[in-house]
Amino acid sequence: MSIKRKARSHFLNVLLSPGSRRVQRSASEMRRKLTGSAHVVSAFLQLDDPYSYLLAYYLPELQAHYDIELRVYLSQALGDEYQPAPDMLAEYAAVDARRLARELGIPFLDRGTAPPVEHRRGLLDELASQVHSPDFVEEFRDVLTLYWRGDNEAAARRSDTGVAGAADLEIEASQELQSRLGHYNSAMLHYGGEWFWGVDRLHFLADRLNDLGVSKDGSNGARLAALRQATQVALPVRPPAAAKELPPLELFVSFRSPYSYLALRRTFEIADAFGLELRVRPVLPMVMRGMQVPYKKLLYIARDTSREAERLGVPYGKIADPVGAGVERCLAVFLYAESERKGREFLLNAGTAIWSEAVDVATDKGMRKVTGRTGLFWPDVLSAMESEDWRTPIEANREAMMQSGSWGVPTLRLGDEVFWGQDRDWLLVRHIEELCDSGDGILV
Repeated sequence: MSIKRKARSHFLNVLLSPGSRRVQRSASEMRRKLTGSAHVVSAFLQLDDPYSYLLAYYLPELQAHYDIELRVYLSQALGDEYQPAPDMLAEYAAVDARRLARELGIPFLDRGTAPPVEHRRGLLDELASQVHSPDFVEEFRDVLTLYWRGDNEAAARRSDTGVAGAADLEIEASQELQSRLGHYNSAMLHYGGEWFWGVDRLHFLADRLNDLGVSKDGSNGARLAALRQATQVALPVRPPAAAKELPPLELFVSFRSPYSYLALRRTFEIADAFGLELRVRPVLPMVMRGMQVPYKKLLYIARDTSREAERLGVPYGKIADPVGAGVERCLAVFLYAESERKGREFLLNAGTAIWSEAVDVATDKGMRKVTGRTGLFWPDVLSAMESEDWRTPIEANREAMMQSGSWGVPTLRLGDEVFWGQDRDWLLVRHIEELCDSGDGILV
């Protein structure tokens, strides 16, 4: 392992430990008490970001049930290197948000087929003109609501009341603040040095506030509790008969993606529970496909995956970055393992070694440890790693993933439905349940 990779891995190992997160939280709370500050939760919301709209739906209850000072900023996600495929992201986000809204009971584009984008500029200026109003949180939520419900008439009325150009200054100022605090995306909540993305990570913030005793009445509030409940699913005890007619479930992963590693066990459980054929389709990581991961993004991913691993009960935290030769060797060996019907075992063993044991799979010693656990014949492993035959099928996987409308991993595809991210497992299960529903009642 190169000195650069060793240094990066050591840095991430320190950052990934739950102990590090506890120390950071304790230090933040100590500073707050010493300065006599309130519990400040900052929300960075973007008008044309559907995830911001979904998050805004829960902010009034967050404010009502916790003794916090809620600060809402009119913001916009940083582009360029932070969003490697912005057009694909925008298209996917609208589809994904529609699914989320339906499951969470939030109205979404119910008054039109698309948001009133022609009024976007005017609505932004109108919001910017209201930032110092004591009712700004409600104003922002109202504008987000009419925009993402497709209410063109209401948008037309609101878009003529602001000061032209006011939004540019507000967005620039909020971006500077957010960057100084260490983030780059919209639909973000910040509290005590920690970031929480959208409705997907809202439960982590609620748990932290509960641990601090900030709840006003000892509860999360009905709406926040319902959000948490909605994402909990029970898998069938035996595969429903209708699942036999479903297409294969495809999983696009990367050996360098911690989110891919976190998705493995749950995806295997879902496929087995519904009796689905699972096709795992590895791809090269983003940085080996010419896409960069900026420092701020790397830090957030490291901290977020540490929380997610703890939630999922997945061993995690001691890593050996496999980028480069380690990834290529894993891809070659995976195809060999598949031919031996041991692809699943190799994926799990390689993931555990890379992400929780700091095993360097770029070395023969490290790879031999992984393949030995998997039960693969070492001379054949060596032959597989010497071959370049893996490159063609792996590139075909990347092309298939991109054609499906996704650019990153983990991506799950079932027929025409695509789910991006390890935290979309519950939406996948809901979709499969719908496809299998014969009208006879609960799946068992």
